[in-house]
Amino acid sequence: MDVHLIELADHPDAVDAEPFAGPDHPIRRITRAKAFGEPWTEADSARVQEVFDGLAPEWSGNHVEPVKAAPISDALDRGRVPIDGAWLEVGSGTGAGARVLTPVVGSLICSDLSAEMLRHAPDLAPRVRADASKLPFPDASFDAILLVNMLLFPVEIDRILRDEGVVVWVNTLGDQTPIHLPPSDVIDALPGAWTGTTARAGTGFWLTARRSF
Repeated sequence: MDVHLIELADHPDAVDAEPFAGPDHPIRRITRAKAFGEPWTEADSARVQEVFDGLAPEWSGNHVEPVKAAPISDALDRGRVPIDGAWLEVGSGTGAGARVLTPVVGSLICSDLSAEMLRHAPDLAPRVRADASKLPFPDASFDAILLVNMLLFPVEIDRILRDEGVVVWVNTLGDQTPIHLPPSDVIDALPGAWTGTTARAGTGFWLTARRSF
């Protein structure tokens, strides 16, 4: 096991996800490439926006099951996160993360590239349409950043996170999630030295990552 990654016991409700998106899934390769430095282009942004605008009506009904929210809840319980701090969810979609975070965190902003995803999201927190590769927030704005089944733009996440802040990375279908990176790869992709804690819950897993000083 990587010394920079602590693996906790599975949550009692953890179950294996049904086979869905294996390692050869096209979006899996894109996820890894963008996390490790392949440029994000305007064409990439337009293509992703178009896809998720089209998916928004379906996602608003089908992607908020309790088993998929379980990794977020477990990260809040066991991940030593700044509950009372300022949170940002990047790639917030139709609000699955906001439903878990809003009742418990100090403040929350939800951002997504897809206008339709934001339109279908519940009115639980301020919603900002933004490309995650160039977020419209000042440096060191947030105590915690949540990414659920979301592309990772490590330099931008590092920029807007406060020095003692926490990145919360969730894949709700574990390694069957199309937009997937294992915890060790998330830590490797983030600039500088980081340490992480991870565990399985529901059908997925969570990672909380902190800078090492």
